[in-house]
Amino acid sequence: MKKSLSLLLVIGIVVAANLLVQPFLLRLDFTQGKQYTLSKATRNILKSLDEQVTVTAYFSGNLPPDIGKVKRDFQNLLVEFAAVSKGKLDYEFIEPSSDQQKQEAANLGIRPVMINVREKDQVKQQQAFLGAAIKKGDSREVIPFVEPGTSMEYNLASGIKKLSIQQKPVVAFITGHGEPALNELSQVVQELSALYDVRPLDLSLTPAIADSTKVLVWLAPKDSIPTEHFQAVDAFLAQGGSMVVGINRVEVNLQYAMATSNETGMEAWLQSKGILIDTSLVVDVQCGAVTVPQYLGMIQLQTQIKFPYLPLVNAFANHPTVQGLEQVLFPYVSPLQYIGTPQSNVQFTPLVFSSVKSGIQAAPLMLQVTEKKWVEADFPLKNLVLGGLLAGTLIPGGSDQARMIVFGDGDFPVSGQQGRAMTDDNVRLLVNSVDWLGDDSGLMELRSRGVASRPLKAEYLLEESNGKRQFIKWFNVLFPVALVVLGGVLIQQRNARTRRRRMDESFQ
Repeated sequence: MKKSLSLLLVIGIVVAANLLVQPFLLRLDFTQGKQYTLSKATRNILKSLDEQVTVTAYFSGNLPPDIGKVKRDFQNLLVEFAAVSKGKLDYEFIEPSSDQQKQEAANLGIRPVMINVREKDQVKQQQAFLGAAIKKGDSREVIPFVEPGTSMEYNLASGIKKLSIQQKPVVAFITGHGEPALNELSQVVQELSALYDVRPLDLSLTPAIADSTKVLVWLAPKDSIPTEHFQAVDAFLAQGGSMVVGINRVEVNLQYAMATSNETGMEAWLQSKGILIDTSLVVDVQCGAVTVPQYLGMIQLQTQIKFPYLPLVNAFANHPTVQGLEQVLFPYVSPLQYIGTPQSNVQFTPLVFSSVKSGIQAAPLMLQVTEKKWVEADFPLKNLVLGGLLAGTLIPGGSDQARMIVFGDGDFPVSGQQGRAMTDDNVRLLVNSVDWLGDDSGLMELRSRGVASRPLKAEYLLEESNGKRQFIKWFNVLFPVALVVLGGVLIQQRNARTRRRRMDESFQ
C-alpha cells in the first residue's frame, strides 16, 4: 500500500512540474555557434510583429534519421518563435500524402527533392517535401527547401522581416567599366534580395547616385574609369554613404599563364583614401587547387594540384562582417597596406588575413602550375592583410560617418555566367559586408550559423610536414579506440574486484 502511495506521489509531482514549466521554454545550448539559441535580432523581429504570421511547414513522413533531425530542429525552432512572439505567430505541420496536399505545396513553390533512403541493406531514392510557407496578411514568402546544415533561424527570421518591410533599401552594383554583371553574381543577388532592392548602376547613364541608395558595391573594374565617376562616388561618401570595393590590381591571363598589372584609376583613388595596393599577388600554403590534364600513355587523367595563387583564407578579425566564416577562397588576391590620410579621424580595421605560411610575388610573372616545386622558403610571411574597413571622414569636408570595406580581390563572390557556383562563405563575405553597412536589424550574424568545417592548419600542409600529418591522422584513428579499450579494461578490473569482495566470507 505504501509503495503504491509513493508511486502515485512521484507521478503527481512529475505531472505538476510539467504543468508548471509548460509555459516556459528552457534549452541549454553548448554548440560553438549557439545554433539553438535565438539571436537578439530574431527576438526583436518577433516582438515587433503587428499582424498575425502563419508558418505552414510541409515535411514528408517516414524520413531517414539524418533528414528527420532537420524536421525536428525546424519544429523546435517554430516552438521558440511562437513563444517569443507572444501569440503573433502560429504554425502547422503537414505531411503531404494525398495528391491534393502535394499539389498545394507545389503551388506555393515547395517541390519535392530526392533523398537517399536505406532499406534492407539497399539504398534507394525517394521524393520528400522539406519546405515551408510564411504568410502575413495577403503576402507570402516561401522556403522551398530547408537544407541540412544551413541556418534555419535566418531563413525564417528574414522571411518574416521581408513581409514586414514597406520599402526595401537599395543596393547598387556599379557597372560600365568591365565589372561582372548581376547574372554573374546570382548567388549574392539571391541572398541580398530578401532584404534589399538590388540594382545595377551605370554612372555613364546616371551620373548622380540616388538618395535611396543604401550601399554601393564596386567589384573588379577592368577598363579605365572616368574622373567624373569617381567624383560621383565621392559625393555619395561625403554624405555619409557606405560601399564595398573589390579591386583586381593584377590581371591574370590563364591562357598564357601570365599575370600583369591592371591600371583602371581605382588604385590611385583608393590610395587617396589611405589604401595602397601594390601590383603583386599573395601566395599561400593554405590554398585551393586547379585541375590539370596528365597522360598515362594514351589515357588522359584530370588531376587536382594545389595552387598557392588561390589562397584559402580562414584567419579573420573579430568583426561582425566575418564572424562565423570558415574558409574563403581568394583567387589571385593582392595585399592591402594602410598608409594613412591627412584626415585624423579615419580608422582602418583589418578584417581578412593570409595564413602564417604566405608570401608575395610581384607582377609581371609567369604562373607555374606543374613546373614549380613549392618549398617553405616561398612562404616567409604571415597574416598579410587581404581586406579591411575604412571608417571616418573619407572625403575632406564630408561626413565622418562614411564607411568603406576594401578587398584586394574583386572576383571572390563571382559565380560566372556558366553556373560555376562559389562556396557559401565566399558569398556570405560580400553579403555580410553589405548587411553590416546597410542593415541595422542584426540578421547578418545568422547567415553563417551552420555546420562548421575544421581544415588542417597551414603549417601542416607543406611537404616537409608529411610526418606531422600522418601522426594526426593515426592519432585520430587510434586514440578513440584506445580510450574504449582502456575503459573496458578498467570496468573489467572493477567488476573483478567487486566479485572478489562478494566471495569474501566477511562480505555483507
